[in-house]
Amino acid sequence: MKNSLKYIALIIIGTLMSCKDEVQQKPKVIYDGSNKVGAVAKSDSTQIEIADLPIQMEGTNYLIHPVGDLRVFEKGSKARYGSSSVNDISFTISNLGEYEITGYLQNLKFQKVDSDSIRPLSDKPVLILTATYLKTVADKTQNKVMVYTLTDSDTNKDGKIDTSDIKTLYLSDISGENFTKVSADLQELVDWNLIESKNRLYFRTIEDTNQNGQFDKNDVLHYNYIDLTSKKWEVKNYKPI
Repeated sequence: MKNSLKYIALIIIGTLMSCKDEVQQKPKVIYDGSNKVGAVAKSDSTQIEIADLPIQMEGTNYLIHPVGDLRVFEKGSKARYGSSSVNDISFTISNLGEYEITGYLQNLKFQKVDSDSIRPLSDKPVLILTATYLKTVADKTQNKVMVYTLTDSDTNKDGKIDTSDIKTLYLSDISGENFTKVSADLQELVDWNLIESKNRLYFRTIEDTNQNGQFDKNDVLHYNYIDLTSKKWEVKNYKPI
């Protein structure tokens, strides 16, 4: 009996490890020969789109409306005798930190405080993870810049845009206009940092140079910065190593 139990335990552990490896090895990029980006995923008709109450960043003349999907969480498990489970509904889709909005947002919509007109940030499917207002840059240069981390393409070709796809870096004005991608296509954003003394936005990306669909130690890091005192947002490379 002990040997049988030990054998079963080994099978279970092996299966779990195999599943874990499969999850870890799921590629972020599927190459189809063209290596095109910007693929539009089909929208999920079962999702219900809602908006949080508007946010106004200090010192700006714009309201920002976070837009996302209504989230339904299962609470507890199904009871016996066929009764359905009880669900919890969250009407909050974003979180607000100091000058930063986070969440899993389908869009942001911008409204000038003296207007009833509301315009979207993007007219294409995206998943916005963070939206950060660079207040210190605005105080010194009068350039009111927003920085976004998001996914904008179904790079792993699973039919949806989500966190399993490549993360990218975008900028816009505080009005939501001039929404501009600044990280290179098919390069994963690693991180970004604002150096206030130089009014520069530094960021790193990683390129899947061996095209195995993963970003790992065998790939190449790219180092970049943008001079935020300029309206052109020109990306410049630098080599710290």
